[in-house]
Amino acid sequence: MRPIVALLIAVLGLGYHLCAAPPPNVVLILADDLGYSDLGCYGGDIATPNLDALANTGIRFTQFYNTARCWPSRGALLTGYYAQQIHRDALPKLGGGGSGIRQSWARLLPDYLKPAGYRSYHSGKWHIDGPVLAGGFDRSLDVVNQGNFFTAKGNLIDDVPVKVPVDEKGYYATIATADHAIECLKDHAANYKDKPFFHYIPFIAPHFPLHALPQDIAKYRDKYLAGWEALRTSRFKRQTEMGITNTTLSALEPEVGPPYAFPDAIKKLGDGEINRPIPWTSLTDEQRRFQATKMAIHAAMVDRMDQEIGRIIAQLKAMGAYENTLILFASDNGASAEIMVRNGGHDPQAEMGSEATFLCLGPGFSSAANTPHRRHKTWVHEGGISTPLIAHWPAGISAQNELRHTPAHVVDIVPTIIELAGLKKPTDWKGVPMPEAPGKSLVAALKSDITIARDSLWWLHEDNKAIRIGDYKLVAAKDDPWELYDLRTDRAEQHNLASQMPDKVKELTQSWEKQLVAYSELAQKTLSEQTKGKAGKGKKGKGKDVVQE
Repeated sequence: MRPIVALLIAVLGLGYHLCAAPPPNVVLILADDLGYSDLGCYGGDIATPNLDALANTGIRFTQFYNTARCWPSRGALLTGYYAQQIHRDALPKLGGGGSGIRQSWARLLPDYLKPAGYRSYHSGKWHIDGPVLAGGFDRSLDVVNQGNFFTAKGNLIDDVPVKVPVDEKGYYATIATADHAIECLKDHAANYKDKPFFHYIPFIAPHFPLHALPQDIAKYRDKYLAGWEALRTSRFKRQTEMGITNTTLSALEPEVGPPYAFPDAIKKLGDGEINRPIPWTSLTDEQRRFQATKMAIHAAMVDRMDQEIGRIIAQLKAMGAYENTLILFASDNGASAEIMVRNGGHDPQAEMGSEATFLCLGPGFSSAANTPHRRHKTWVHEGGISTPLIAHWPAGISAQNELRHTPAHVVDIVPTIIELAGLKKPTDWKGVPMPEAPGKSLVAALKSDITIARDSLWWLHEDNKAIRIGDYKLVAAKDDPWELYDLRTDRAEQHNLASQMPDKVKELTQSWEKQLVAYSELAQKTLSEQTKGKAGKGKKGKGKDVVQE
């Protein structure tokens, strides 16, 4: 009997150890306007050794999605709801979007984590309604000034405006974001080491304006003179070799330019600018140099972000938190075809990438950044909504350098982290019922390459619309008819099956419209409740919208 008793004690002891294991820390890193192929571990040519190392000792998702735009993705990422459900993206005749106010039940992830003892930190861009600390965070750097990477003017620390020295020098937003993150981690190690932490780090890079440090630009200055077709071809070849894609390479669309027309911006930017992805050989020498330099600055911004992520990883290791920290990395939308001039304007005589310039990547190299997919940010074709997702957690993910092929979405992050924290999401918030959320936990996919069961994935942004059910995707750009694609072999969206499969088009259309009705009914109900609440307090409608990309 003694061996049996000993075995039982050992098994019970193991069970107790597993139950008592501390929940993981979570570091959620979000890039801004990063293309699907910009990282080395997704076929790119930009130096991203720190993110590549996470992928090599962790996992990469090949079919992970965002919402095609900044603020909807951030709202969905931290609530687990589609942005349309929480007034953070527009619905027909109901508004919503950059000025939308979440319902009282639409809590952010830190509120859900508090019962497990988590402290929560934010370092970087915000672009969610309401102050950061009111969203459940304990500390914050809110990089409000998104039009100039070289000054802290306008930014907030713990929701209080920063005081910027008159002789401010040496500031760069990407470095400042990492500095604040490291400061928070050091404080946590010194004063809260018995508590788990959630750290949300949304970098602005590589969003426009294309601002980068001269030494980073120098690495890439002549790298892209072969043009966007050559870059797309080389990236696609590497992606195919890695198993990232089994599709064809999408065709360039010379007729598709920026999503918004700013003809005055083209004049300000000079003869080197071009707003269509036309053949590289048809460009002038001046245009080729101008476009290649813009791509070099984009690459420099991604490179610098990776360098700063390396510093954050070093801090996690120094404080002994690295092994039990789940690091997630994604982008808020695809690379951007936008071309505009804002903020301080653009000085065509200044060094490209410097503070006096205002440059955007544009549709040519955006098409390359989104390889192998079609279109860009704001569209809900694959180029606008596909993002890398790297997951790394030495104590919890045994897989190394493996791919995960399940379709997944930013709405899945909240339920995933809640499950890993050993919690259950509440069904109401302070007595107010919470609607069912579309997000699904990805915990099982962290362990093995399985498909997470779900009814559908759904998109709507600025009248661009899509739904994915299984491997079929129905998608339409604004004012265009529905297109149907089989994503098993055609994520490049090159073979429209709509005319061949009308029944499938009808099925998916009905599902898309059913969800639109449900989200519209929810939005109408909660908008009415918010209006009544404000009227009862003697307040007027919505606050002024400050749209930031």
